Amino acid sequence: MTTKSLPLGRKPTHRLFRVVGDGEKANWTEIGAAWPNKDGQGFSLSCDAMPLSGRIVMRAITDKPATA
Repeated sequence: MTTKSLPLGRKPTHRLFRVVGDGEKANWTEIGAAWPNKDGQGFSLSCDAMPLSGRIVMRAITDKPATA
């Protein structure tokens, strides 16, 4: 992801994904991140790519499970 437009001093709380397809066959590609606005009424988005098809899904960031 690009860093030039990120809000200073804050970490993103959500990731943005491009999703093509449905169900188990859906293909999810991470395309950016989101930060809550100071007033809590929305989000600031940073996207590396704007897909021409599919949909954009925003998900809360959670720790990834450790792999053995």
